[in-house]
Amino acid sequence: MNLTDTHTHLYSEAFDEDRDEMMKRALDAGVQRFFVPAIDSSYTNAMYAIEEQYPAHVFLMMGLHPTHVKENYEEELAHVAEELEKRQQISTSKKFYAVGEIGIDLYWDKSFLKQQQDAFVRQIQMAKQYELPIAIHCREAFDEIFEILEQENDEKLFGIFHCFTGNLEQAHKAIDFNMKLGIGGVATFKNGKINQFLDQIDLKNIVLETDAPYLAPVPYRGKRNESLYLTNVVKKLAEIYGLQQEEIAAITTQNSIDVFGR
Repeated sequence: MNLTDTHTHLYSEAFDEDRDEMMKRALDAGVQRFFVPAIDSSYTNAMYAIEEQYPAHVFLMMGLHPTHVKENYEEELAHVAEELEKRQQISTSKKFYAVGEIGIDLYWDKSFLKQQQDAFVRQIQMAKQYELPIAIHCREAFDEIFEILEQENDEKLFGIFHCFTGNLEQAHKAIDFNMKLGIGGVATFKNGKINQFLDQIDLKNIVLETDAPYLAPVPYRGKRNESLYLTNVVKKLAEIYGLQQEEIAAITTQNSIDVFGR
């Protein structure tokens, strides 16, 4: 199988002890492309380092994660803008393939909602400027996210609704905004809910992700996630859709190519 992990934090400290071994396990299992979202400026050098180590497999995003939108968010947005401008002039593979992960998170802290909304809008506009997709982070903020997508909706808006955990109506709404749904370990959870209606979503609207080191699928739930475990997600989707695993892999990988351009 040729698989694509559309959202994995390979630079996370959780992999510092065995990153090379973790990458080898994933590559040996057929995970060939890893799209790596940003969090904030403190991780930028670590992202560049892993891209340097695995240039044929690792593709970076740039953005400010909503939970890292704090008092200094203007400074962080300036960093995002600067890195995007610097690297999008490069014609080689060393450029950014999306603006992400960006969005709104009201689970941990609601006190920076206005700043999160502002950062989300401005980063969507950066993505449009460079004709890039966005990777949306949404936690307890569907209404707020959809309000901004409605405001920014045009032919340049597209991307992935990362770690989609909404209901069927919200899934169709996200798709109507030209978003693919990022499906990972949650689809394997008994209480994950999305497995109950996923077969009503055309597979052309689905991409695979791990969000490693978070949200490990069954039977690893509660442990550190890694890109190898994308194979568990494929197995579950094959059950849900009644298709062969190879077909799930082929369709979702093509969907990721359609989003990222490679």
